[in-house]
Amino acid sequence: MHIEIDKDRCIGAGQCALTAPGVFTQDDDGFSSLLPGREDGADDPLVREAARACPVGAITLSEDE
Repeated sequence: MHIEIDKDRCIGAGQCALTAPGVFTQDDDGFSSLLPGREDGADDPLVREAARACPVGAITLSEDE
C-alpha cells in the first residue's frame, strides 16, 4: 500500500494520528506526516479508517502494483 498526504489540503485536524498512531504523526507545525519506516502503512489495519477520518480528504491510499 502507498500512502500519500496532500500537504496543501491538510488542515492539521489530527484525526489520522489519533486513529492510526503507529503510522501517522503530526509535524512541528501540526500537520499530518508519516512516521519514518511506515510509508507503506506497516500492515496497520487502521490506516484505511484513518484516511476516511480525515475531514478534508488529504490522505489517499493506493495499492502497490
